[in-house]
Amino acid sequence: MTNQVKRPKVLAIASGGGHWVQLLRLRPAFEGCDVTYATVRDGYRADVGNASFRLIRDANRWNKIAVLRSAIGILWLVITLKPDVVISTGAAPGFFGVRFGKWMGAKVIWVDSVANAEELSMSGQKAGAFVDLWLTQWPHLVNDNGPKCFGSVL
Repeated sequence: MTNQVKRPKVLAIASGGGHWVQLLRLRPAFEGCDVTYATVRDGYRADVGNASFRLIRDANRWNKIAVLRSAIGILWLVITLKPDVVISTGAAPGFFGVRFGKWMGAKVIWVDSVANAEELSMSGQKAGAFVDLWLTQWPHLVNDNGPKCFGSVL
């Protein structure tokens, strides 16, 4: 009888651009985990080597149909993956990932974008109400009911 330790399943989800870059900077934290990366551009597949990769629909608040399609696809992704942890650096797809992850019993982590130096992102503000760990990269945005800061990703 072997004594195998179950590797935590992590869904690391972000939209494109800076959100994706920041998520990739967190990779050392995922060592020893079974990670699935999900993002909006198929060209990012090469960034994760042999790790599992899922393409998701992008969305923003100005296109309600795209938001609905994105949300449905991400819900399906979370249901089928059954992650233990969902982590996101934003934006809308990440919000849906952590929201649905929480509904499915996963621990959820939101790392607000470094680009949001003056105030938290809209997605981050909404996600903060239910995440298990809410982080900002700017010490002046920390407050008793808000995110914590333990340094910067970049």
